[in-house]
Amino acid sequence: MERKVPMRTCVGCGVSKPKQELIRILKRPEGGICLDETGRMNGRGAYLCSDPKCLEAAVKKKSLARAFRTEVSEDDLDALREEIIAHA
Repeated sequence: MERKVPMRTCVGCGVSKPKQELIRILKRPEGGICLDETGRMNGRGAYLCSDPKCLEAAVKKKSLARAFRTEVSEDDLDALREEIIAHA
């Protein structure tokens, strides 16, 4: 019997891909945003393609803020940009 592959949608481009191909962005319960390398950290998550253009599209459309149900600070976005570039 085949296992079902979990699918997630990129908040930047809107393309649905297997969960393993996307990067999980995490809003920590105590505040702040980071990359979730393991995909298992506690907090509210959103998924992005590894392409930095998807992050910029998510910021422009405010889809990250919508996914996290809060505003995303410019400092958090700058740190996220650096982490995604390093991850790619």
